[in-house]
Amino acid sequence: MSDLLADLTTLLRQWEPAEAQQADLLARYRGFAAEHGEAALAKSGGPVHFTASLLPFSADLDRVLLVHHAKALRWLQPGGHIEAGDASIAAAARREGVEECGIPLDAELVPAELDAHLLGGRFACAEHLDIRFAVRVPEEAAPRVSAESLDVRWFAVDDPVVRSGVGLLVDRALRVLRPL
Repeated sequence: MSDLLADLTTLLRQWEPAEAQQADLLARYRGFAAEHGEAALAKSGGPVHFTASLLPFSADLDRVLLVHHAKALRWLQPGGHIEAGDASIAAAARREGVEECGIPLDAELVPAELDAHLLGGRFACAEHLDIRFAVRVPEEAAPRVSAESLDVRWFAVDDPVVRSGVGLLVDRALRVLRPL
């Protein structure tokens, strides 16, 4: 078993879902990882595979950083495919966040949500089994747009763009970040 697969297995074993929907999804994730092994982690492993993303919050938890995704044409949290060189699933989410936002993400990443989503015609994959983390970052961090994004911007957590796109993720992430 590779280090990444072992990390995924440990992460999924330690995950404590707060809702029935998340518990059901966790059971699916565990079964998929057990059935597909290493292939479950690779973009080339099949049309369905794991991905990692993160939602950056301002230090005061009042704002989130979103990217206007070039393929999805929507405001989303940064994230993407897990790569063989990633040390862990959290490291993959951190790498994706730095690549897509251009800001330092040195604080602890906290598991916040599981989300399985089907992809449209602009994607080569059929479905992503996303593992989503939350992180606090310095407010003074100025983001930059990457080749994968049309824009990167800070939004208030109650902004209509946030609520209509990633509102549930924001709510779940705030639940796990506030105690810290």
